[in-house]
Order: sequence, then C-alpha cells, then structure tokens
Amino acid sequence: MAARFVSVDRDTPMLLPPDLRDWVPEDDLVHFVIEAVDRLPLKTFRVNHRGTGERQFPPHMMLALLIYSYANGLFSSRRIERATHRDVAIRYLCAGTHPDHDTICKFRRENLEAFRESFVDVLELARELKLLKLGNVSLDGTHIKANASIDQNVGYQRAVEIRDQLRLDIDELLAQAESADAVEEDNQKLPENIARREKLASKMERAIEELEARARERQEKADTKYEAKTAERREKEKKTGKKCTGREPKRSEKKAEDSGEQCNLSDPDARIMRKNKRAGFTQSYNAQAAVDADGSQLIVGQHVSQSASDYAELENGVASIPGQLGKPEAVLADAGYVNGDAFDRLEQEGVEIYCSVHREDAHNERHYDFRPQSASGRAVKEPTDERLVAMRDKLRTEEGKALYGRRNHTVEPVFGIIKEAMGFRGFSLRGKEKVSGEWTLVCLAYNFRRLHRMIGGTKNGGGRPKSPPMARNPIPNLQVSAYLGRITRAISRRLHRLAIGSTAKPVLNPTHS
Repeated sequence: MAARFVSVDRDTPMLLPPDLRDWVPEDDLVHFVIEAVDRLPLKTFRVNHRGTGERQFPPHMMLALLIYSYANGLFSSRRIERATHRDVAIRYLCAGTHPDHDTICKFRRENLEAFRESFVDVLELARELKLLKLGNVSLDGTHIKANASIDQNVGYQRAVEIRDQLRLDIDELLAQAESADAVEEDNQKLPENIARREKLASKMERAIEELEARARERQEKADTKYEAKTAERREKEKKTGKKCTGREPKRSEKKAEDSGEQCNLSDPDARIMRKNKRAGFTQSYNAQAAVDADGSQLIVGQHVSQSASDYAELENGVASIPGQLGKPEAVLADAGYVNGDAFDRLEQEGVEIYCSVHREDAHNERHYDFRPQSASGRAVKEPTDERLVAMRDKLRTEEGKALYGRRNHTVEPVFGIIKEAMGFRGFSLRGKEKVSGEWTLVCLAYNFRRLHRMIGGTKNGGGRPKSPPMARNPIPNLQVSAYLGRITRAISRRLHRLAIGSTAKPVLNPTHS
C-alpha cells in the first residue's frame, strides 16, 4: 500500500482573514498577561501627551510585550521585534503591529520606575485573589553577569599611565594635523585617530574618578570605625579609672593608588565576583530576591547589590519588600547573611530571623557520604558570639528546623526557573540603576508565570487549541460591504488563475507541417 501524506498547500489563499485566537491555546500565558496588565494602573509610564509626531504604542501593550517576552526567554530588543513577525502568541498580543527594536529598548529604558510600581501592583493583585499572604519569607541572592567584559577592567595606576600616554599621542597627532594643513596635505585618517584616542582618554578619566570616589568612601568608613573604637576606649578608661591595655587604634589611610581595586570601562558599576573558591571570576551584579515561603513562591521583594557576598544584604532584603504588603513575620536565610548587628536591628522591628550560622552541609545528614575523608570529616566551626550561639540553638529546635527547612525548596527553585526555564543569565542594560530596573522586570515576568500556574494554567503550548473564553467582536454593519468586496476580488483572482492554467498547454514536442 502506498504511503499517504497530509496535503501541504502554501499557494491557496485563505478565503477570510484568520483569527489568531484560533491558533493560540486558551490556556497560554499570553491571555493571562493581557488580562492582568489591562487591570494595572499605568499612569507613571512615559507617554507623549502632546499628541505630536507618530502615533504611539499603548503602554499596556508594550508592558505586556516585555513581560511575555521575558517570561519566554526573549530579552534582546531585536529578538523581541523579530518575534512580533514570527511568534503567533506575540502577534496576537500586539494585534498585528510590529514595534521596532529601538521603540522596545527606549520603552524599557525610560520606564524603570514604572516597572517597580507594576511589580507592587501585581503583588496586590495576587493578595486580592487570595493567592498571597505575607508571613514567612526566604531570602537569597545569585550572581548574574553584567553587560561588560571582565577584560575591560583597569587599576588606578595603569589608568593614570594610559591616560598620560593618550594625552601625549593626541598632542602628537594634533601637531601632525597642523603640519599637514601647512603643506596642504589631505590626511583623512588623522581626525578619526584623534577622536578614537580622545574617547579612550575620557574613559580612563572616568575610571580614575570612580576609583578615587571609592577610595574616599573607604576612607570615610575607616575614619568612622576609628572614631568609634577611640570613643569606646575612652569611655572604658573613664569608667574604670585605668588606662586600657593593648594597642591604641590607628587611623588607616585608604588611597586609590594603594588599592588593588579595578574599574570596568564598559560598566563602572559592575564588580568582579565569584561564587566560591572553585568557581571562576565574572563581571557581575548580586541579584537578591525575597520569596514567599508559605506556598505561593512569589517574589515579594528584590534589589541589586554590588557586593559579592550577602553579609550586608539581610536588612536590604527585608527593606525591599513593599510597605503595602506589610512586614514579614519571619525571614529565612543561609549562612552568607550572618550578621549579629543586623539580627538585633531586625528583631527590634518585630521580624523574627532564622539564619544558619553553619555551612549548608551541616544541616544535611548524609547516610552515604561519597566525599573524601578530608571533606566529609571536617569539623563544623562553632560560633562564639552570644547572638550567633542563640541563633544556632533556635535553629536546633523543632520549630526552627521546620521553618528553616522551607528555605531550600522555596527560594532556590526561583533562581533555577529564572536561569534555566526563562534563560535569563545576563543583563542587557548597564549601570546599577538600569540593571535594578531590568531585574525588577525579570521578577515581574517570573511572578506572572507563577500566578498563571497557580490559577490553573498549563505549560505554554501544552494542550490542543481551544476556543477562547472571550466572545469575538462582531463585524460592524458598515464594514460588511468592504469585507464582501475583498472576498469577491479574492475569488475572482483565484478563478482567473485557474482559467489561465487550464487553457495554456505547453508544447513539448513541436511538429512540422
């Protein structure tokens, strides 16, 4: 029996324009994004209220486009523009319009603060739907690569040397240009070479200023620490009436040229980081997220840090939770957040802290440990600070074990979904302010994915297409004649082609009379 195949006819035109809702499954994320974004107040988005120039794309559509694209692994403005032509769901979202990459990039760059407000609005929407109730929160961070190469870093001394050399080269090229003008010689490459060196010299100047500013900041912190130690020593001597033994505190000098710190020429706000001693160095930001640990697994707070470690991020993570949601009852964090002073300040505000004071493998009992004896037999270092000892004892209680056990399977999967399922592993924007706005957009897209799953949606593309829940808009009576005219013309063209094809017969073997 001969094989049978489905007929694939790409030449026959469609009789009527297709409705894209027939091609998008009704449980696709795009329907939820459109309906949810339409409910958000977007008064803070930048709009040309004068009405001059070209017609604008609606902010609701542009925000929905960015959220749906980020949720599906499209982060480049050029790839998003391409998807408006190729992706059926995005074509439906944009209603057949095609914003170019410059419009998409400009909208993303100019509405960073509006993204933060939309992030809060979505959390309030989840609370209205009884899907979020702020209680226990898990806190963690991850390093995400900046839009900058690690090879573009330069130290203070080297930046000064290169700047001085560039100034000499620029003066020499200017002298060559003057001599060329005197003899009326046309050297077209001189202006280009001068401009290139001036641009590089300005980058070096900015790097020097940035490193000097960091040195001043370190010096201010060192002076504050020195004055605090000196005041504490004087107070102790005053109480005891005796001179304190030991060395007097010394005022340290933090100069830029003495520091080994470097500045990146592409993104001065990015820092060199590495996850652990076994990982390599990357030019990254420390992206922090506070996740609801009571079941919803929604991101309720987020911020971006320039510090490679999480030591100073506990208070910042709690502060990133919007005030409209209230204060969390308890915060769960790993050993990277251990900070006794931060514990005291947060507990004074009524926030209970459950923070491990040991490395993570100290909480996981292994019945069959395959690690070498040098690693598996390593003793756990016990804390000596009274605050840390109290925290250790609290985590050893049944309540502490149960609460801290939620941390691993609430916040860790969130970063796994963002990096693996959504594919977000590097920022597209530069500068801490813009990077913070993009991280807000990433967390907003994740929350939309999570809410869609919680209300019963399936994976994107899953299931056969069904009729959409909303009713189609009927064609107005005034447009009936126009549609009929288009149909009639299409049928006429098709019949004309068929008629020509049936009458024209090619002659393969010509004969002679």
